[in-house]
Amino acid sequence: MKNIKKQLSQKDKEIILNTLKNRIVKNNFGHKGIDWTKVLAKLESNTDKLWSIYQMEETGGEPDIVSIDKKSGLIYFFDCSQESPKGRRSICYDQEALESRKEHKPKTSAMEMAKGMGIEILSEEQYRFLQSLGNFDSKTSSWILTPPSIRKLGGAIFGDWRYGQVFIYHNGAESYYGVRGFRGCIAV
Repeated sequence: MKNIKKQLSQKDKEIILNTLKNRIVKNNFGHKGIDWTKVLAKLESNTDKLWSIYQMEETGGEPDIVSIDKKSGLIYFFDCSQESPKGRRSICYDQEALESRKEHKPKTSAMEMAKGMGIEILSEEQYRFLQSLGNFDSKTSSWILTPPSIRKLGGAIFGDWRYGQVFIYHNGAESYYGVRGFRGCIAV
């Protein structure tokens, strides 16, 4: 996703805004009583972030508002698809892990893909918060922002929902699976 002009066509802008409006009305995560006109104004004045949210949608993330910071007014969008976004699976954790693979390399890594999309990978705290809103990743798993101390040793962490609870596991950062992707977030 290098050197991509982070601007949406008018048609794509209308599509993502319509999708978000419908999703926000339908779901009730962090936006009970939200004034769509205020959300719309923020999104329209932050076109680079709207582009990122569009990328989240295009890769299957189903972005939605999960919280609003009352002090700063920031609106937090997380990937809220039931399973790890389809367009972001079968990737290793980061560029270092990708380069370490001798054969059968995936196309990219979670960290590089997130960077190209202009989003951040969910931290463990954010992942647990998302799981408090529903049961996500019951058939898939998602890479989670890994502490440097773990990454330095070659590992990375991921989470899922099994047996009625959230599990956080570890794996070699260079591993990749057809059912593991990553979830992202962005604040507007």
